[in-house]
Amino acid sequence: MDTVALKQTDSYQTYTPANPVDWEQVFRLHGKRLQNFIRKRVSNREDVEDLQQMTYLEVLKNREKFAGASRPETWVFGIALNLVRNHFKQSRHRFNDISDEALEVAEVLSTDIDPSRITEGDHSLNRALSASKHLPEETRKMLMMLLDTDVSYQEIAEQLNIPIGTVRSRLSRARGYLRQAVDA
Repeated sequence: MDTVALKQTDSYQTYTPANPVDWEQVFRLHGKRLQNFIRKRVSNREDVEDLQQMTYLEVLKNREKFAGASRPETWVFGIALNLVRNHFKQSRHRFNDISDEALEVAEVLSTDIDPSRITEGDHSLNRALSASKHLPEETRKMLMMLLDTDVSYQEIAEQLNIPIGTVRSRLSRARGYLRQAVDA
């Protein structure tokens, strides 16, 4: 069976059983971008690598389910996003399963933490939250979309029906404003 070679500059094309996707080429072309996509959401390097490998395995395991309604890399990134979400759900459950005894041990071990740093962090967070109330409503909405729903700038622009440049500039100004408020 022949496969279609994808070029990064290819425009959208239809994929069918007669015109299948070359998944290895998709992985090669978009592997670094996929790694950065996951790294943006997961800080632990080993977890990033594991999630990237799990994404590849899921794609290959379910490749016959790819309907061709989107670009192959879009489908791959969707699978990666679902795996990242599952990763955080599982880690939240692992945290909830920690026994009271383990928490007591953790408290004893964490006595070397400087309380002033914790207090300073709380004050910074409170200043940022207070300052965010002074942002224009639409800018605050964009910021919440970005933080709460983990959407891209492009998706925000599409949902609000405004140019992506407007989203970038407003969020840049909002970050600057919040940074000044925290540093004050």
